[in-house]
Amino acid sequence: MKKVKRAIEDHGVIGDLRTCALIANDGTLDYLCWPNLDSPSVFSALLDNDDAGVFSLSPDWPDARRLQIYLPESNLLQTRWLDDAGVVEVTDYMPICQQEDRLPRIIRRIHVVHGSATIQLCCNPVHDYARAETRATLQPGAVLFRADGQPGLRLTGDVEFELEEAAAVARFTLQAGESREFIFGSADDAHLDDDDNDLCFHDTLAYWRRWSAQSDYRGRWREAVNRSALTLKLLTSWQHGSIAAAATFGLPEELGGERNWDYRAAWIRDASFSMYALMRLGYVDEARGFTHWVGRCVENSHHDVEKLQVMYRLDGSTELHESELPHLAGYAGSRPVRIGNDAWRQTQLDIYGELMDAIYLANKYGEAISQRGWNHVCRMIDYVADHWRQKDAGIWEMRGEPEHFLHSRLMCWVALDRALRLGEKRSLQMPAERWREARDAIRQDIWDNFWCPERGHFVATQNGRFVDASMLLMPLVRFVAATDPDWLATLDAIKRYLVRDGMVRRYNVEETPADGLQGDEGAFAACSFWYVECLARAGRLEEAHFEFEKLLSYANPLGLFAEEFDSRGHALGNTPQALTHLALISAAYFLNRRLDNQDPQWQP
Repeated sequence: MKKVKRAIEDHGVIGDLRTCALIANDGTLDYLCWPNLDSPSVFSALLDNDDAGVFSLSPDWPDARRLQIYLPESNLLQTRWLDDAGVVEVTDYMPICQQEDRLPRIIRRIHVVHGSATIQLCCNPVHDYARAETRATLQPGAVLFRADGQPGLRLTGDVEFELEEAAAVARFTLQAGESREFIFGSADDAHLDDDDNDLCFHDTLAYWRRWSAQSDYRGRWREAVNRSALTLKLLTSWQHGSIAAAATFGLPEELGGERNWDYRAAWIRDASFSMYALMRLGYVDEARGFTHWVGRCVENSHHDVEKLQVMYRLDGSTELHESELPHLAGYAGSRPVRIGNDAWRQTQLDIYGELMDAIYLANKYGEAISQRGWNHVCRMIDYVADHWRQKDAGIWEMRGEPEHFLHSRLMCWVALDRALRLGEKRSLQMPAERWREARDAIRQDIWDNFWCPERGHFVATQNGRFVDASMLLMPLVRFVAATDPDWLATLDAIKRYLVRDGMVRRYNVEETPADGLQGDEGAFAACSFWYVECLARAGRLEEAHFEFEKLLSYANPLGLFAEEFDSRGHALGNTPQALTHLALISAAYFLNRRLDNQDPQWQP
């Protein structure tokens, strides 16, 4: 395992609802896919070294204290250096792109607050996941970057640029009160030559503050909840309504290991979680937009329900072919670095439940389902009624042999249950008796085959002996009461085998033959917040409260969470992770209401 120059948790994220950039607390932009989130990267140093592409901007103060904050209620990021010689700040943001023909721009403004500082700049994009040969050309006040078959890029700024091979570099001195601004974007974007970006800055800041102000949440941990909502918005496509699972690809679930996946896609699984979290906070438009995106995905598969996929590209297209980038060394030497994700080919029966849950929520709080939409639902639920006994890859997208997973059975039960509820509420035509029989058969199957009498708790696989954290969803989807003694015994088993200082592992690899991979992984952040919510629902409020506070302490200084935690609570995996922030919102909402002696009704 190699030592990393910039840790995952040392990064903030900016974006424009089309793509995202990661910026470390040393002022280095070391990750950006351009022009879209799922386009090839042009800065990839986070997954290798600085030769794979960086845009660094910082004072020449090696011993300065470095801090990062977001401008309040926004996604504008400020990196600050505090030194005996003075104070310097860099403000980074991307103007919101809401026109298809307007390409992303990154604006970086460096300002000396006190003292004087010599500033160093190095902009070294490397096209196509650092596979292309990028060439740099000096222009008046700008540097042009081109590579064969790749989009041209340009950096502008009021300094004397020089070239060091294919990198633009500059070194200049600023006094207190002085600033310089740099704009990076398309070679053909006239906005890169704007002389005055003050209006752009204020418009972008106002956009994020208006959006943040829509939140209805007024409870405890408001700052963490609002940051989670702002992060989810960054991962949302303004054009398509989809929500990316994370901004990045290839960041490891185990340092030096092979569990390095691409999460720049939208998972059907996140649909119900997204609907619940966004609607609870008052973001109805975003919830509706994601519902419409999911609906388009369903439309794409309605002629053959089996073609409904686990995940889709952000534009709703279907193929996410997985490949490796062997030229990249990987974060901390974690290889292979993968792009695409072959899990799109897997059978995961749980997605029907999560999709149906989202449809049910959309109808409860939003638009009534159309007749055509209900016809699609009927075909899907008929399929579930016929196929729920199949083995599959499960929620954790196991790469080994298919298995009978409790969670898959559970979500098939949810699919049938929510369809029956929706049909009855809207007086829709359906084979109610057939669906009810299938739903009841699944319930009985779970009790007969996923309860271990010897151990006295539910188990993750048919006639197995071990637990996994997906079982935490059993009371959250109202399959079992949160205070049922058999469930409480299961919750205690999860605590005993999977929980460490509030951090919850998905499963123990040595107990899970279907895992199919080498090595191990960290604790799963979303499961950790599900665990808090289960404790709160079980009436263990003091324990839930303390565990929640511990989890918040594992956030990075900006309040961002990646996919997983290592044994010391440091970030692992792709970042920022949508499912983690969705689970945080849900846990905070429920726990806050319970601490106020209110009785929140979680609506499945």
